[in-house]
Amino acid sequence: MRATAAVGGTQLKAYAGTSGVLLAWNVEPDRRDGLLGFAIERKVGDGAAEWLTGSLDFEGAKPVAGSSFPSNQRPFQRFRWSDYRVHPDTAYAYTVHPVYGTPDEPKVEPGPEVRVRSAADRGGRHTILFNRAAAASQAFSKKFPEVERELDAARRERREPELPPAALEWLSRGVLEQILAFIDRAGGPDWGLDIAIYEYEHPEIAAAVAAAHDRGAKVRVIYHAKVGDEQTAINEKQLSALPREAKRGRVTTRIFHHKYAVLSRISDGQGQPVAVLCGSTNFTHNGVYRQANVVHVVEDSAVATAFSGLFELLWSGADRGETRRFVNHANPMELTGPLFVGFSPRSGLKDLDGFSALIRDARRDVLFCTAFKLYAGLEEALLGEPGDPILRIGVQNTRSKLTGFHRDVTASFTAAAMLSTGLEGFLRESTAGQRGNILIHTKLVVIDFTSDRPIVISGSHNLSKSASEGNDENFLIMRDDPDIADCYGVELMRIYDHYRFRWSSKQGGAAPRLARGDSWADRYFVPDTLPWRDRRLFAGGAAR
Repeated sequence: MRATAAVGGTQLKAYAGTSGVLLAWNVEPDRRDGLLGFAIERKVGDGAAEWLTGSLDFEGAKPVAGSSFPSNQRPFQRFRWSDYRVHPDTAYAYTVHPVYGTPDEPKVEPGPEVRVRSAADRGGRHTILFNRAAAASQAFSKKFPEVERELDAARRERREPELPPAALEWLSRGVLEQILAFIDRAGGPDWGLDIAIYEYEHPEIAAAVAAAHDRGAKVRVIYHAKVGDEQTAINEKQLSALPREAKRGRVTTRIFHHKYAVLSRISDGQGQPVAVLCGSTNFTHNGVYRQANVVHVVEDSAVATAFSGLFELLWSGADRGETRRFVNHANPMELTGPLFVGFSPRSGLKDLDGFSALIRDARRDVLFCTAFKLYAGLEEALLGEPGDPILRIGVQNTRSKLTGFHRDVTASFTAAAMLSTGLEGFLRESTAGQRGNILIHTKLVVIDFTSDRPIVISGSHNLSKSASEGNDENFLIMRDDPDIADCYGVELMRIYDHYRFRWSSKQGGAAPRLARGDSWADRYFVPDTLPWRDRRLFAGGAAR
């Protein structure tokens, strides 16, 4: 959900996702003189207003570790801010006040107010949830200080820590609950549940699937299988509670990389797909709690039928060549409709070329979050031409030409920086069947997020050549739906801002401080630079 407002030369725009709200604002040039920053008030529902807080103090002040300052006393010296203390389907009001005066006597002036409601976590056509993952490490340490002893012991003993249920629930942020609730809807013989999965490990999910089968639901599971493969052995162990006729291994020399489930109503022996759960989340401890991941539920029979049709082909035992021919014929790339369901393997890299074409056609901005080495053509599309007018913001799990401080003034890219402290040291990554240490597992591109006609690409697809021509994958392309884009874009910016800060921290240098005057804003008003575009576009301004 989006909302805009303007008061006294200050413009404000809000983007509300499922578990976060991104605020962006701008000021008229004649309001810059003496501008000390911005203070933000927040109200939840009909509750009392509170000042949002920051951790920075003014230059010259003695630093105090762990300090937090209300923004009416230590204003934010930037033009956007995100609130992640947000719950689904909840009303919020935000007022952004320009602050003038001096650090000792700040003067808070009236500013615009917006009212938004966060996206629901159930009941709509689209439900989009993200876990907190490694990007929540600092907040995790503050919220659960009592687990530090167990974490230290686990590190010393090189074992998985035993975190309390409350901590795991907080890290999941509804992702596990959403998966379990979807499975539980298969309540008996008049329901079907078809699951296509790469990593099938989480005991609660396995137990829920077994319970659905015991209730009489028609349960079928296709899982990644490869001779001598560690992941295959893990999958088969967790599937041991299901009878042989309810499960089949997808034997492949590549990766059966799907993570989807189709729910169907059964009548007269025929199943009618009604909903699908998809996204990037494997059914694992790491997928649910540690890696950055998304679960996307679509309550739409046509979308669910598309996933079901591929499942039936795979259940029939089709090999990779037969699957590729089916995808080539029945699933040609469609780049213009409101929602396209895509699969691989396919021939000719048509999916990757399609993604690249959409990115190259961007008119305002390109945001992305990726896990592995990208297809070269898509990587070049994300990078763009030197000095082009498109705002480009992205984060990758691994280093590449897209990471670090890039020379192009329109682009800001980073990698998932590892620090000596933080959540990535808490939950050990399992790399079975994968390469590298995975903190970000979301595969996501949002094109023209700040416009009224955004495009979102999301799914299991790794945006790589292997994902296109060899692996079994799925993806969604969603156009012209700002509500969907807000769920994805707000979360993407959470991950980006966190890892950008970490990346910067690893480079060293002095800790940031607040300027004592209006000089902090100068860089935001230099035409055709990254800060200039960021300020204008997120607040709803023209692209040029």
